[in-house]
Amino acid sequence: LQQRRGIRLSAPAAIQVTVRDALNQALDEELERDERVFLLGEEVAQYDGAYKISRGLWKKYGDKRVIDTPISEMGFAGIAVGAAMAGLRPVCEFMTFNFSMQAIDQVINSAAKTCYMSAGSIAVPIVFRGPNGASAGVAAQHSQCFAAWYGHCPGLKVVSPWSSEDAKGLLKASIRDDNPVVMLENELLYGVPFEMSEQAQSKDFLVPIGKAKIEKEGTHVTLVSHSRPVGHCLEAAAVLAKEGVECEVINLRTIRPMDIETVEASVVKTNHLVTVEGGWPQFGVGAEICARIMEGPAFNYLDAPAVRVTGADVPMPYAKILEDNCIPQVKDIIFAVKKTLNI
Repeated sequence: LQQRRGIRLSAPAAIQVTVRDALNQALDEELERDERVFLLGEEVAQYDGAYKISRGLWKKYGDKRVIDTPISEMGFAGIAVGAAMAGLRPVCEFMTFNFSMQAIDQVINSAAKTCYMSAGSIAVPIVFRGPNGASAGVAAQHSQCFAAWYGHCPGLKVVSPWSSEDAKGLLKASIRDDNPVVMLENELLYGVPFEMSEQAQSKDFLVPIGKAKIEKEGTHVTLVSHSRPVGHCLEAAAVLAKEGVECEVINLRTIRPMDIETVEASVVKTNHLVTVEGGWPQFGVGAEICARIMEGPAFNYLDAPAVRVTGADVPMPYAKILEDNCIPQVKDIIFAVKKTLNI
């Protein structure tokens, strides 16, 4: 009515939301929307989650929808897969994806392969989620990135959010998907606030699985990354812009299926490619991107070999100075860009 009278209404502005709160919102909205959705894992209920992702959900939805489990990943992952086969939509939280190795038979053999082996008659709509990759000071057995592991396996979808909008939209899309989805979050991002647009604040907001996002337009070099290193790429791009180098930064968002078309289009424009990831170099996400570019039409547009920036090819050390040198830093990305541009 006010708009009809010519009174201008200001649209709700974007707000700052942490990745933790974005994930919490997504879980809350999907639990409310669909009674088949439930959350299970270690400490997710009465303790509000080891990282407080599920804060307040147990009090709101009760024991049947938010379930504390024993410390047995193979056991509760198997329960979740069976529940998905029976028609529910479980969200299975691993306290860290390093512990998912205890349940990898359930994730791969039970969840990923069942739809194919049943000729499409049995869907497994399940989300496996939790922190992935290096945190801070947790050493080798708690610092592995599983993007390449799970991205290797047909039957799974694998998503890897960076921002709060990524986290909320991808989690909601994953819960609604009829395929098993592995959602690789990052512990060091949970407390980081990002701007969330008015659109992303809607209960209907989804980020499509399998579609990358160009975070920054550029003309000289393409930087492709996922999860926390996307932020490092943007920082490196800001530094390089002062030197006249315009980087195009692509946030993959999804590891499988990979949006190679967006990467190809960018390489055709910039003629240079640098991939950045926290995982190990051999058989990594960057290696896959480089192979796809080499095999596809964008290869003929490259003016220099593609360069990978990865984690060091060693188990993660505990000592902070060694840890810092094992994880890609902004300076490493700047060095790689200058190397590929020969400057």
